[in-house]
Amino acid sequence: MQLRFLIALLAANVLCFSQQIGYHEPKTDTSGRIVPWYGGGPSEAYDFVVRATFRFWLNIAPCPNGVPYYLQHQVWAPNEKDRRALGGDQIPMALSSWNLLHGYLGDTAVRDNMVLIADYWLDHGMSAPNLLWPNLPYPYNTELHSGIYDGDMRAGKGFLQPDKAASFGAELVTLYKITGQRKYLDAAIGIADTLAARIQPGDATHSPWPYRVHAATDEVHSETRNGAHGVAAYTTNYTSALQLFDDLTALRQSNAAAYLKAKAALATWLKKYPLKTNNWGPFFEDIHTSVASNTEYNADTMAAYLLDHPEFDPNSLRLAKGILDWSLATFENKEYQKWGVLVLNEQTAYLVPGNSHTARHAAAELRYGELTGDHSLREDAIRRLNWATYTVDKDGKNRYIRSGNWLTDGYGDYIRHYLRAMAALPELAPANQNHLLRTSSVIRSIDYGAERIAYDKFDARSTERFKLAAWRPRSIRGGKMQWDAAAQTLTVTATSNRVELLK
Repeated sequence: MQLRFLIALLAANVLCFSQQIGYHEPKTDTSGRIVPWYGGGPSEAYDFVVRATFRFWLNIAPCPNGVPYYLQHQVWAPNEKDRRALGGDQIPMALSSWNLLHGYLGDTAVRDNMVLIADYWLDHGMSAPNLLWPNLPYPYNTELHSGIYDGDMRAGKGFLQPDKAASFGAELVTLYKITGQRKYLDAAIGIADTLAARIQPGDATHSPWPYRVHAATDEVHSETRNGAHGVAAYTTNYTSALQLFDDLTALRQSNAAAYLKAKAALATWLKKYPLKTNNWGPFFEDIHTSVASNTEYNADTMAAYLLDHPEFDPNSLRLAKGILDWSLATFENKEYQKWGVLVLNEQTAYLVPGNSHTARHAAAELRYGELTGDHSLREDAIRRLNWATYTVDKDGKNRYIRSGNWLTDGYGDYIRHYLRAMAALPELAPANQNHLLRTSSVIRSIDYGAERIAYDKFDARSTERFKLAAWRPRSIRGGKMQWDAAAQTLTVTATSNRVELLK
């Protein structure tokens, strides 16, 4: 990100004199390749970093106006020394990670935080229903401690980002499924209705919705800066929009026909342009409109979507692998190659390795291996995940390499990649604990007991994957189970909204 750039340039000059990665001195195996800084191996370290970073998030002191710090700032700094406001996708990212973490831990504090952050954004940041772009969230609080979201970091007041609205909408559907509260579904419908009504065919320089647009005037933001001119008419961050339309259609909402039509138009555009051109930008709110930048985020998020949604295209696996190959070639960073790891830069406008970006790519590589049986990148992926643990301090602070403690990269867009990696390769989950790693439904609650695991979920029929290392169940209520002794995993084919695994 541009605001990090000067720091990165200065820090790069001293990199060769320092052996430290993030907060820690590097640790290696007998072949000199990087291992996690914490614990006895990946499974112990990955569990530690997801727990520690969430704990740190919860315990950040609120701002002077009483609002949680992470609802008003994109970078944590002691005594609020950093004056930048909310990150554009910060709340949807957290909701995404917390949903997975809720199933993994069974901790009601995770669910409670999801409700808190969603409610606050809904109550303090939605565009008015009478505007040209109604019922969408503004991504930025232009007056830091106003408690109100009212614009965009670069474009200013009144501007919003439809792609980030789609991300929020998709997470609101999930929150509705967790809580049963209709207000979340209604808000998601409001977002989807606006997107469906405003979609355009798009072309090579215009996505189906503009990247930055004024909610009241329909003006697409443009700027000329340092002799460069740019128009915010293009982005490729649309996997959440696909998911939003899918979910609302499956719930048989009244506007389902419009959602199906909009999804088809979006899919047509994705296949015609970015999936052929590899123009995967932009994403980040702090990059100026006049700066063109491809992003690992948009590329690898699309790859992950293709892996999980083979129905999107007959060649989904091949397309996903093509994106992953392109992403590694475009963003690979060799600064840590001496420890046997290639990490990934964030974007072409900021060629600095990212913790969440490297972890996302690794998780997608492991998922590809799980689906295809091609495990040629397994060890590389694990070392990427090992490297990304080094940005986490003992207390859960998560610092971007040569930059600050970003509440996006270090929290919402960090935890989920470790949990997805565990789901794809269960040996990366703790060797002495019981955890849900994946579900085809949405978990409402889960209780990990000494002799029983009981969970409630949205769909009666679903499939769950558990890593069970503390004890193995002997019977089940609400479905069937299949045990894999080699992987210590249990696959549950559920036929009820409530399932109980009994020791």
